[in-house]
Amino acid sequence: MIRTCLLLTASLYAAACSVANDAASPVTEFYGTLEPFASESVYFIVTDRFVDGDAANNYPRQGGAANGSFDIPIQLESSAPANIGYQGGDFKGVLDNADYIADMGFTSVWLTPVVDNPDEAFTGGIRPGEGFGADKGKTGYHGYWGVDFFKVDEHLESPGLSFSDLTRTLADEYGIKFVLDVVCNHGSPSYSMPQDQAKYGELYDAAGVLVADHQNLPPEELDYNNPLHRFYHREPDLAQLSNMNDENPEVLEYFADAYLFWLKQGVAAFRIDTIKHMPNAYWQEFSSRMRAERPGLFMFAESYSFEADEIAQHTWPENGAISVLDFPGQKAMGEVFAAGVGFEALDAYLNLESQLYQNPYELMTFYDNHDMPRISADDNGFIDAHNWLFTSRGIPVVYYGSEIGFRRGAPEHGGNRDYFGQENVALARMHPIRIALSNIARMRRGSVALQRGLQLNLELSGESAAFFRVFQHDGVNQTALVLLNKADAGMTVDAGAWLFEAEWFDAASGERSDVPLLFVPAHGVRVLLANAAFGNTVYFEDLSSLQKLAKRP
Repeated sequence: MIRTCLLLTASLYAAACSVANDAASPVTEFYGTLEPFASESVYFIVTDRFVDGDAANNYPRQGGAANGSFDIPIQLESSAPANIGYQGGDFKGVLDNADYIADMGFTSVWLTPVVDNPDEAFTGGIRPGEGFGADKGKTGYHGYWGVDFFKVDEHLESPGLSFSDLTRTLADEYGIKFVLDVVCNHGSPSYSMPQDQAKYGELYDAAGVLVADHQNLPPEELDYNNPLHRFYHREPDLAQLSNMNDENPEVLEYFADAYLFWLKQGVAAFRIDTIKHMPNAYWQEFSSRMRAERPGLFMFAESYSFEADEIAQHTWPENGAISVLDFPGQKAMGEVFAAGVGFEALDAYLNLESQLYQNPYELMTFYDNHDMPRISADDNGFIDAHNWLFTSRGIPVVYYGSEIGFRRGAPEHGGNRDYFGQENVALARMHPIRIALSNIARMRRGSVALQRGLQLNLELSGESAAFFRVFQHDGVNQTALVLLNKADAGMTVDAGAWLFEAEWFDAASGERSDVPLLFVPAHGVRVLLANAAFGNTVYFEDLSSLQKLAKRP
């Protein structure tokens, strides 16, 4: 094991510490963030593709013979079979398996949008496989083609299980918070249809009144003298999706009213879709409206870019103080855990010292999702990825099915969003990926240092990683020493230089563990915890020098 003496200036982030005003007084508080949501771990589900808990809400004949919306198989050349129709997943399927989600150690669930979508398959655009944004023949099973943002899609609820019933039961009986998927940038596909289709390009308010209609016109043909056209830009954006006109105050009013409606029904946090497609001023006003109703509401967004300086802008207060999904981190994790690159490739995306983000400890970390190919890793690659995801900085998000390596490597139209089903839930309970995931997720759930602690890297090199997570605030003191091994053989680590004088115990077993030689199994993790103030080590000899490095966000 190669050790690199760590410079304190390279490890303390702006939001890490708070200090007394007196420049001579010692630093007493270290932390990555005090954001409560940073204690969460999130399981992300494309609801229609998880579990069909209620066949009565499948509506297999919806859309008719010509444009039926249920069970539409597709197979692109050189790709596995997939499906672009509804497949039956619903709220009952989620709730029936809430214990399964909680048993893995997850504390929050993020579902794809719950709002009403069109009832037919889309007849415009181009077919999947023929280019970007290919929507011809697809349906709104994913929820992102909203037409009535005040109404739950009929495929999701069941008698006695409304949206508010779902959020309340998840919270009260399983301790699971609900993350609402928010879309303001676009509605349904709205033009290029051979004949205008019901609901496509339309928008309805809380009273069910039509307030906007694209009328199957290309954006440049919209007429702002027609009030039904004013909700939309006259320039295209994503494929044939209706492009909401953020310059029209009525658009903000519509979405603010809609999401305040959902917020009052048991929603704990927001995930915002396609945030970079609307200006920062819109999100600043939107976030202000939401937080006026719910002070401190945590929001995170999708800004699909692998450039940290592009996605970071959304995190700053003047732009709405909205966290982001860490796409640069996703790219790095794919290289390390699927392509075999060493741990050193993970260092740059962390941005522990750059002050690029308002606070990197509040970013949502993930290795794949529904809009990109699933990670192409073997079982050990998934295990290694989870060991890193649940111990390093950020709030972990895991895509449904990853606990069994479901459809690994599959793109969107090649199995990425395939139906999971109750059979896979049953098989997953004894799967090695899920067992290891549950273990590390539970460790994080029981450790404030892993959730919100400052990250001090000791080594990120080759097959091994070592770092501290340190949390000291308001009388709560905990240090975690994390050791990761992604090699095929176990390794013994001499941690003597890192273990300051304290009572250390193993986070997995709860047993005392203060010997300097620590065994880390192949594709394994060791986490040692000390419920004590961070102490001097060979690498951190002068703690008083931390004060001049401590900064506030």
